[in-house]
Amino acid sequence: MTKRAAVLLSVATATAAAVVTSPAGATPTAAAPSAAVRWTGCATPRYPTLQCASLKVPLDHDHPAGRQISLALTRVPHTAATSQGPLLVNPGGPGGSGRALAGFVASALPKDVAAQYDVIGFDPRGVGKSEPALDCGPGHFTPVRPDSVPLDPQTEQANLERVKSFAESCQTKHADVLPYIGTVSAARDIEVLRGALGAAKLSYFGYSYGTYLGAVYAKLHPDRVHRLVLDSVVDPGGVWYEDNLAQDRAFDARHKAFLAWVARYDEKYGLGTDPAGVEERWYAMRDALRGAPAGGKVGPAELEDTYMPGGYYNGYWPVLAEAFSAYAAAGDPKPLVAAYERFGAVEPSAGNSYSVYTAVQCRDSAWPKDWNQWRADMWRTHAKAPFMTWNNAWYNAPCAFWRTEPLAAPDVTNAALPPALLLQATEDAATPFEGALSMKEKLKGSALVVEEGGGNHGVALSGNKCLDEKVAAYLRSGQASDAACPAQAAPKPTAATRAIPPTAGGTALHGLLGYRG
Repeated sequence: MTKRAAVLLSVATATAAAVVTSPAGATPTAAAPSAAVRWTGCATPRYPTLQCASLKVPLDHDHPAGRQISLALTRVPHTAATSQGPLLVNPGGPGGSGRALAGFVASALPKDVAAQYDVIGFDPRGVGKSEPALDCGPGHFTPVRPDSVPLDPQTEQANLERVKSFAESCQTKHADVLPYIGTVSAARDIEVLRGALGAAKLSYFGYSYGTYLGAVYAKLHPDRVHRLVLDSVVDPGGVWYEDNLAQDRAFDARHKAFLAWVARYDEKYGLGTDPAGVEERWYAMRDALRGAPAGGKVGPAELEDTYMPGGYYNGYWPVLAEAFSAYAAAGDPKPLVAAYERFGAVEPSAGNSYSVYTAVQCRDSAWPKDWNQWRADMWRTHAKAPFMTWNNAWYNAPCAFWRTEPLAAPDVTNAALPPALLLQATEDAATPFEGALSMKEKLKGSALVVEEGGGNHGVALSGNKCLDEKVAAYLRSGQASDAACPAQAAPKPTAATRAIPPTAGGTALHGLLGYRG
């Protein structure tokens, strides 16, 4: 951690800006004056001032008079006499619905800060309540799936058939919109929204993939950015194949941290005091599930799905440890099945989010088309990081068989922005720390606030007072500087399997961010 902080202080940020153009060299679309957003009340008991709206945007921004699609929006309006304008919020993904995030952010910020902004959530194109909504392959995650680790040719072939089928289904069902589902198109939607709101500038607060979307928008329209907050930062230089390989290594380290935490509480979980021994018992559980899935639902792939959320948020560790202990120490599979249904099982709406995730990632940049390269890269990475390398590979593998041609990922290097604020935990698995350093170098004048020793993904507005104060100060004034904040304490074991410790807002935030964003 100390070494990383030292690296941070030496990062050079004076990087020359390169020009990014819209696809086919088109001029970015501005909203017509008649495209004003019409808000109606959609209050909830928790968010009594919440409003909803929809906005028409061109499917193809290069032909703005052609087919229109709609974006679903939410807003908590400002209450101060003087407003700093709209603050768009995005939970990541790609494929994450942002409508619920507006109320959360508005309520989590200090009242005087929230009062200065119209906090606006939105479902990006293809997502949630936006229309059309993608859903390529219902049932793609129905258990029990083939083991994610292809120990024999038959298992590899079964997984390949699954991902090829998903890619083909997506092409069959959504061929007319897939060329327009991607980060650049979503960024151009944001500019249409800004114009429709009648705002000279907008502010943006994005988590995870939302950091990349915000950086791409800022590259296209640096003169339209008022404030830019990027939390848990995507490495823009690895979009997307290399970023996923980096994830595999980081998630393995985070899983080991969870197992070490379990070992620390042997009196509670009875799995041993040696982290390496606890790890052996976890993989023994995985092996046992290959032959006899728990409850007929949880095989090795579903087990990985269940424990992956622990890499995003350590507030889930007590629940996951209880399930592990019940199965491995007491021979009771029921808590493991309950944990899978809570964290790993795909809800109906996830078919939409995964479809958009895949469509965006496959369109944004080129992926290897030779499966031999995937196989070699995955086995090489699996040898050092076995926890989720192959699970992550199959999650992204439809891109090896995607028919829509990929774009070239834009260079987000930007010297024309006002200072941006970046926030990053040093041990984040989903967006490893080095990505934040890369983004800081590309965004001239940006500030990076490091949560030293933190491993959660999405750190602002989750209860770390030091981080939250720096976000609030930046949104008030636009000023920020490099800083370090200590991480929140690790969770303690809980008495009940279903209890999640109320770690100062972390549970609420991570329920909105999801697990793959």
